[in-house]
Amino acid sequence: MNALLEAREPSARYLEAVEPALVRQFDLVAGVPGGVAQLRELILSLAVRGKLVPQDPSDDPTRLDVVAEQVFRLIQEGKVPRSRASELLENRSNETELPVGWAAVRGSDVFIPRSGNSKLIKGKLFPEPGEGLYAGYSASGQDVWLSSFEYDGTAVILSAVGARCGKAFLARDKWSAIANTHIVWPIEATVSAEYAMLLLNDENFWIRSGGAQPFLKVTETLQRTVLIPPFEEQARIVARVDELMRLCDALEAEGRLEAQQHARLLGVLLGTLTDSSTPEELAANWQRVAAHFDLLLDRPEAVDALEQTILQSAVRGLLVRQDPGDEPASVLLQKIRTERDRLISEGKIKRDKPLSPIADEDAPFDLPQGWEWVRMQGAFDVRDGTHDTPKYVERDGVPLITSRNFEAGRICFEDAKLISQADHELIMRRSRVERYDILYSMIGGNIGNQVLVDTDREFSIKNVALFKYVSRSYTLPLYLNLFLETVTLSTQSQAVGGAQPFVSLSLLRNIPFPLPPVAEQARIVTRVTDLRRLCADLRQRLTASQTTQSYLAEALVDEVA
Repeated sequence: MNALLEAREPSARYLEAVEPALVRQFDLVAGVPGGVAQLRELILSLAVRGKLVPQDPSDDPTRLDVVAEQVFRLIQEGKVPRSRASELLENRSNETELPVGWAAVRGSDVFIPRSGNSKLIKGKLFPEPGEGLYAGYSASGQDVWLSSFEYDGTAVILSAVGARCGKAFLARDKWSAIANTHIVWPIEATVSAEYAMLLLNDENFWIRSGGAQPFLKVTETLQRTVLIPPFEEQARIVARVDELMRLCDALEAEGRLEAQQHARLLGVLLGTLTDSSTPEELAANWQRVAAHFDLLLDRPEAVDALEQTILQSAVRGLLVRQDPGDEPASVLLQKIRTERDRLISEGKIKRDKPLSPIADEDAPFDLPQGWEWVRMQGAFDVRDGTHDTPKYVERDGVPLITSRNFEAGRICFEDAKLISQADHELIMRRSRVERYDILYSMIGGNIGNQVLVDTDREFSIKNVALFKYVSRSYTLPLYLNLFLETVTLSTQSQAVGGAQPFVSLSLLRNIPFPLPPVAEQARIVTRVTDLRRLCADLRQRLTASQTTQSYLAEALVDEVA
């Protein structure tokens, strides 16, 4: 705040007693997604409309003749183009309802714009978000010197192009035009630089154009009406906004701290579940977690973490009790090998190179009694699709499915490209896809996305892994499906390549797979299905609760605005 404002407004402590509905319900609005950002925008919007602090009839009102006098003085001093002498101040009070003592004028009557030079000599254009005032930008002591128009004083510098378009900061003392910016010089005898910051940071003030690369339409914007409060009220507004923005800062900091504490607590408690050594121990630990469900599962990401814990517990053999009467996985594994030999002899699958055994020290975790470790290729037939790009056809073709066609665990055929029947038959020799097979993304940004095939429709695949069964009677598709979900993060971490990362077929074939007895696979799938249904219900209730809270917050904002 400059010396003049400090003299007129030495303290804002009296404002602490002013508690409009907006402030009383800060926590409600801040609690909805994006709530604090919405509060910041609302504060600025209310500030420049005269609804944030009460008017004082003793303030000297803003007078148009004084504004005109200042403009003409600047013209005489050569600081404002002489062409403005022909422009007359317009009284626009009839366009809007004004608070007491305020004046409505054209923006160009109180702001003198300058465009930035196209060549940046040195210095940082804008500090990073979070370093400064209101919209997240401030001068931060940066000096940027260019050869264009200079003026000794306080200016508001606006990012003119791109994602930060319209964000502003104050530049004090000596400043000059900066590349890709607009510099707005407020006539400080009428509009303080601090109040100008509020007005120019109001999201509703600027007219923008362009799509992916928006830019400010400064000349057009400054033809709009702006409301100018008395100078004393500008000081009170600035002080009040400072207070409320600090409150927003505190809410953001509190939210971040609370989120960190919540994540830490959730991680510890859910970790006790996956660290359990028996189903009985898991059940006991589950009771401890369940006692705090209302505290822990109060946000969607917490439910996601719970669901992942359920899956991890399932494939560790902790989710259901073992039955000594089940045929052990060692016998099941021998049946799989016998069936694989039969398929190889019939020419339906190829004989693979011998797989290295899984040593005890290499096992990811201890298995329950009756389970066996086996490499994925030892329990399944893991293949991949073509790596070539067949010639596409416009019609009467066969869909060529890539991971781009995976959508929410299903295949989206509508966007798939088509190939000829001849190319399809060539690809099928390598990787024929059948119902209940699992497709697994191997390349790009969605490595680990998977689809359990639920159609008999013929299609080819490219750059995706294909998990086929030696026998679906021995390894249940839904059990493999949930296991693959648990290794996604590990698979992604082992991807190689630069802009287009990928995982190799060899890596997927060598993943250690915990093989339970068939009967236990079925019990695990049933239990997981039930628990995931509960997780879905939790998400739905959270969404409904957040929607209700959002409606309440919006209603409050509408009432205040």
